[in-house]
Amino acid sequence: MVQEGQADSRGMVARPAARAAPAAAALTPKEVYGILRRHVLLIASLTMLGLVAGGAGWFLLLRYSPKYTAETYIRVLPPVEKDPTTITSQVVQKDIQYGYRATIAALLKQQSMLQELLALDKIRQTKWFRRFGDVEAGESHKAIARALEDLEDNMGASPQRDQEFVVVSMTCGHAREAALIVNQMVDLFLGQRGAATRGDVKAKLAGLEVQRAGLQRSLDAAEKSLEDVRLRWDISDLEVSGERRFQHTFTLKLNELEFDLDDLILQISQVEAIIGEFEQLATGPLTEQISRQVEADPVVLALKQQLALQESVHAGRLSKFGENHRIVRQSRDLLDEIGEKIRQRELKIGDLIRQSNLKNAQDQLVVLKKRLDENKRLRDEAAAKQKDLDLARVQFEQRVVARDQIRDMLESVKDQIEKLKIVHDDPETPKVLSMGHAPEPLWVSSPRPEFYFPGGTVLGLLLGVGLAFLIEQLNDLVRTPRDVSRYLHIPLLGIIPDAAEDDEIDVTDLCHVVREAPDSVVGESYRRLRTNLRLSGSSDSLKVVLVSSGMAGDGTTSVAVNLASTFVAENRRVLLIDANFRRPRIHALFPAAGGEVLGADDSEFGLSSLLIGLCGYEQARRSDVVQGLDIITSGPIPSNPAELLGSYRMEQLLKECRKSYDYVIIDSPPVLLVSDAKVLGRMVDGTVLVFNASATRRGAAQRTIVEFREVRAPICGCVLFAARILKGGYFREQFESYREYQELQPASSV
Repeated sequence: MVQEGQADSRGMVARPAARAAPAAAALTPKEVYGILRRHVLLIASLTMLGLVAGGAGWFLLLRYSPKYTAETYIRVLPPVEKDPTTITSQVVQKDIQYGYRATIAALLKQQSMLQELLALDKIRQTKWFRRFGDVEAGESHKAIARALEDLEDNMGASPQRDQEFVVVSMTCGHAREAALIVNQMVDLFLGQRGAATRGDVKAKLAGLEVQRAGLQRSLDAAEKSLEDVRLRWDISDLEVSGERRFQHTFTLKLNELEFDLDDLILQISQVEAIIGEFEQLATGPLTEQISRQVEADPVVLALKQQLALQESVHAGRLSKFGENHRIVRQSRDLLDEIGEKIRQRELKIGDLIRQSNLKNAQDQLVVLKKRLDENKRLRDEAAAKQKDLDLARVQFEQRVVARDQIRDMLESVKDQIEKLKIVHDDPETPKVLSMGHAPEPLWVSSPRPEFYFPGGTVLGLLLGVGLAFLIEQLNDLVRTPRDVSRYLHIPLLGIIPDAAEDDEIDVTDLCHVVREAPDSVVGESYRRLRTNLRLSGSSDSLKVVLVSSGMAGDGTTSVAVNLASTFVAENRRVLLIDANFRRPRIHALFPAAGGEVLGADDSEFGLSSLLIGLCGYEQARRSDVVQGLDIITSGPIPSNPAELLGSYRMEQLLKECRKSYDYVIIDSPPVLLVSDAKVLGRMVDGTVLVFNASATRRGAAQRTIVEFREVRAPICGCVLFAARILKGGYFREQFESYREYQELQPASSV
């Protein structure tokens, strides 16, 4: 197997297969616009048909099956237990209120409610109910089942989002019966709802009455237990501590004894301290306080007065007689005697005072201790009574708390009973209120022209658009360049318009358009094909080109001949070989000298003769048709075309032609019918596939590409042949622009 870039046995370089283009995305807006333009008549026709069908449907339904819808409203109050003794109301979230209204609507349409509605005599006497069957004839079950199904479909209960209403509606063929059914349903629902709600209230009242009686008995027992506590402890003052405004006498006496005890203990400690001080002072010097008491003694005062008098006498004698005189000495001795008496008196009086103070303090201590013992005795008695009082109070307060709780519960139950009695008689208790009976509808609810006419038009338009796209999807021809990129994934070398689109080639043979009508759009398309093909590879690597297709009649010969003519117009030496042994045509396109057209079997020599060895190259080649163009016709039809085309002689022929010509164009048979083209595909430098836009289907084109890729034949690209102008496409614009350009600046013939 020859790798990419390596030379094969013929010295040719194997060209890599063209890379697949990425898959196209979804339809572009321009393509959608093109599809709509191409099928605008179909879309318009179906739109008008839809309008007419909608109008006809509206008229027939209005005449033979009109529908009337009766409506009424049910007011739904907020789902909260309102206190009837207060004026203010609780604020409920909108979502909760809407959910409650939705619940009411669902309850109204539940099957049990509908069955009870159907059980009413007024409902069974209506024409609406009788049309489901005869109940008396034994068809009760079936009639009720059909009527129930009709109610589920035609009776509505819709909660309002921002209003406190539920809309109840009924649709049937009679206006009066529609209103009757709605009103009967509302009355039945409100009656059942009110009875159920008031029944619940009565049940609650009965339960609360039983509870109230039990609480009253408990309260009486609690009051009796309080009296038992008073009698047991024989204490009448047992007020609750939180409600008392004065203390009990036991408590006051105990508190007073406690204060006295503290005071006695303090006094005893103080007296003991004083006694200790007096005991220390009894043996020490006199204190200043005792000295002041001693000085106040009358004897001491008299002695001090006598001493003062004697001192004045002694001073007179001393100044008169001198210090050593006998009288002076006697006077001095008398002074000393009086001073000694004073000291003795002071010591005696000081001792008496200190002993007296100590004795008094000791006597006071004895008295205080006796008082302390008496205080303790009295305090113990008061504490015992206080303990009994506290215990009695604890029991009393506990029972008071229990009594108060029972009393509060009883009051609460009584309040609830009174409120429930008010709620039971309140018309708003069921939380649903009727806003009046539904009136008979005056106009039909169905059919409505504003729905049928626009609806039919829109449905017709959608059907037309859908059918247009369906037609486009079911059309699997390779018609446009987008089809090539989306489904084939190979390069598009050129687009050859259909001959009917170009007025300049009406009388021109399609195989000679380039030579006979060079200024035509088709001729320019072939020159564009030549340019793209030449740019797809180098001049040395793309010299032998095979032109092939999938099926017969796709335009292979026209493309091969016109492509050869475009190269000849560039002063290139071109060889055109007719390798289609099955259905040759080139010999008829290029008649012999004199204008005589010979059949393939009438030709003396051709490609088959050359490959068999009946003639040489010069004998098989013709150079008398167009300057610069040589042709080799197919020659006599052989019995083994594929073997001849795959022979060594064919390889040598192409090898020699590469040296003598600039380009060699080979016209081959269709690859999906015979294997001749696959044999040639491995020998050439490139293959150009021709797809007919009006005949080649996507599957056939894809199989054609697969056939050549299986033998690793190099594919240069494809040509879209006989492409027609499509509305929304670009061919028409291209044609007009090309003609305007040619008129402004005519192109000279090459």
